[in-house]
Amino acid sequence: MTVHASKVEQAMYTELKIFGGRAHPALTNEICSYLGMAPGQVTAYNFADGEIFCQIQENVRGTDVFIVQPTCTPVNDNLVELLIMLDAVKRASAARVTAVIPYYGYARQDKKDKPRVPITAKLVADVITAAGADRLLTMDVHAGQISGYFDIPVDHLFAAPVLLDAIRALGIDDLMIVAPDAGGVARARAIAKRLDTELAIIDKRRVAANKAEVMNVIGDVRGRDVLILDDIVDTGGTLLNSVESLAVQGARRIFAAGVHGVLSASAIERIEDSKLEGVLVTNTTPLEDKLARSTRLRPHSVAALLGEAIRRIHDNSSVTSLFV
Repeated sequence: MTVHASKVEQAMYTELKIFGGRAHPALTNEICSYLGMAPGQVTAYNFADGEIFCQIQENVRGTDVFIVQPTCTPVNDNLVELLIMLDAVKRASAARVTAVIPYYGYARQDKKDKPRVPITAKLVADVITAAGADRLLTMDVHAGQISGYFDIPVDHLFAAPVLLDAIRALGIDDLMIVAPDAGGVARARAIAKRLDTELAIIDKRRVAANKAEVMNVIGDVRGRDVLILDDIVDTGGTLLNSVESLAVQGARRIFAAGVHGVLSASAIERIEDSKLEGVLVTNTTPLEDKLARSTRLRPHSVAALLGEAIRRIHDNSSVTSLFV
C-alpha cells in the first residue's frame, strides 16, 4: 500500500511530456497549444519493407508521458506505431505512460456474435497494455464495455460538450434529434435532453458489414428539422439510409453529427450527393483531406477537451466534469 502511494505522489510532481505519432500531428499540436507547451521530439519512419522505426529524441526518464495516436486509417500501421512508441518510452524509463487514442480502431469488433470470430477490441486492449501503457485516454468508444477490456485505468471522454455547442450554433429552433439505430439511443437521448427537444429512433437491421437496411422511423418527423446523431460515420451507409427514410417520412431539413469522421471509401461523395445540409464532425481523426473534398462537412475540435483531461490526469485531479 505504501509503494502504491509513493507512485501516485511521484506522478503528481513529475514533468509532463506529450508526443504524437504520425496518425494525427495536427491534433497533437492543438493539444500542446492548449496546454502552452511544445510537443516532444520523435523520429519515426518506415523501412523499405514497411517496418516502422521510432526514436524518442529527448530525455523522458522519470517523466509523465502522453502519446497521442488515433488508430485511424491506415489502422494497422497506426496501431503498430503506437505500440512501438509505447515500448520506446517505457524502455527509456518514463515514470508513467498514457496512451491517448481519440479514435479507438477495432472497437466495432467488440463481441463474439458469430461462430469462430475474434473479439478484436479486447485483443487490441491487451497488446496496448503489454506494450507499456499505464493508462488509456479515449473518446466515444463505439461500445462502452471496451473500457472493461483494459486492466489499466481508462478515462473515457465524450464529445457531447463540443457537439452540443456545434448544434446550438446551427441556430435551428425546435430541432429534433434522431438516433440512427437502437445502439445510439442513449447518446441521442442525452443530447436531446440537454437541448430540451424531442427524439426519434430509426429501427435498423444490419444485413452485412458496412451494410444496413432501414426498417422504420419511430417518431413523427413530418415537417421537422432533424439531426441524426451517431458516433462513427464510416462508409455513410447507415447515415444515408437514415436520411432517405427521414425524407420519405416528410422531414424538412436534415443534418447529421458524428464524433468520428472516418469517412471511408466513397462516403464523402455520397454525402455530397445526398439531402444532407450539413454534417458536424470532430477532429478525432484527420480531416484536412476530407474537408478539401466536401462542402457539407463542418469540423469541430476536441483538442481543448483532450488537453484539459491530460492536464487533470497529470495533476491527479478529477476529470468527472469532462464526462458530460
